[in-house]
Amino acid sequence: MSSSEPVAWDDEPTDLATEPLVASRIPSTHPLHQPWQLTATERERYRLMAQRSREQSRRAAAGELDRLHEVNVPALDTRDLMPREEPNGLRALSLYSGGGGLDVSFERAGFEHVASYEILEHAAETLARNRPEWEVHGGADGDVHGVKWKDWRGKVDVLHGGPPCQPFSNAGRQQGHLDPRDCWPATVKAIRAIQPIAFVAENVPALASAKFTDYVRDVIVEPLERSRPRYYMHRVLLEAKDFGVPQVRKRVAFVGFRSKKAYDAFRKPAPTHAWNDPDSDLPRTMGVREALGLAQMEEHPDRLAPTIRSGLTGPRFTTSICNSTSAAKSWAALGLWPNGVAVTREAASAFPTDTGAFRLSVADVALIQGFPPTWTWPSAVYQAVGQIGNAVPPPLGWAVAMAVTAALSAS
Repeated sequence: MSSSEPVAWDDEPTDLATEPLVASRIPSTHPLHQPWQLTATERERYRLMAQRSREQSRRAAAGELDRLHEVNVPALDTRDLMPREEPNGLRALSLYSGGGGLDVSFERAGFEHVASYEILEHAAETLARNRPEWEVHGGADGDVHGVKWKDWRGKVDVLHGGPPCQPFSNAGRQQGHLDPRDCWPATVKAIRAIQPIAFVAENVPALASAKFTDYVRDVIVEPLERSRPRYYMHRVLLEAKDFGVPQVRKRVAFVGFRSKKAYDAFRKPAPTHAWNDPDSDLPRTMGVREALGLAQMEEHPDRLAPTIRSGLTGPRFTTSICNSTSAAKSWAALGLWPNGVAVTREAASAFPTDTGAFRLSVADVALIQGFPPTWTWPSAVYQAVGQIGNAVPPPLGWAVAMAVTAALSAS
């Protein structure tokens, strides 16, 4: 979908079930793009919606529309979810850095940032703008396949990164090693060459499913268990809501150690927050409306946000963070509009939605993902929301970084 095409929230007309599908007239510019399967009626409806949205966008920019919502002031400061620790003397190298989810996590956990490698130039620009003092390799220089990793040996204590998840995600084709975006072999190669004392590699939970059991064993576990030095690995499943992030999001992390003692000392990060559990003594995870500073409304009961859409591939650029029809209905129930994300909160307030739902801004999406409010996004909106959606929620990453620190301190 384009940046101006909103997802329909109402139920699809039943008579469309017998109408034949027609191909899109807009050519796909990416070999891995999966075009929507739509009927002629559906395509015409989306065309008209896009046309109207473009006109409304023009009018909003000209100040011709009445505001429905004031500029929101968030109630959640995500920095409180990941307190900044004193330097721990450990050096971290980042692969597949994206918009900086794990980089932020490890920095706030007390690690010294050594360098970041990110093939997308606009994502590398986000890192460089936010941390001018960091060594950031972007574009061709950030391609992990072309780096002489042995040059980093002895200079890195912990390697971290999230290899592209699309080869394994339930939202994709799940082609695993057949997908050209599969970078796990390159990740293992980097670990074996650098020989850090520990590593953290995260991905979608589907990678830990039965479908990819052989892949994980053959590509990740056995090569690192047979390497010299050998790595001992934990596989942990984590949920963002357990760390105060107001979003439904699960991730799996492979945490490896050279030392058997550190491996034995490692403990899966314990939840720091609790969602919707009145019996818990932990601080409460906010619902997304509360976190954004929006009024509580009986017609829109507060809850966690659906998983923010990730991915930057496709024939057109999208500023939607909605990844499914069911997610669209969840956003609607919250009274939030996940399509046509605005560049700023002021711009979102000036561009009312037809349904009266609250339009999100880039800063709001970043908050829902757990980024600190001081982290800025210099790229175009579609690039910014893509970087955010692809990132590890920093409070979740911070909890993993703290657990790694504790294990290494005990060894």
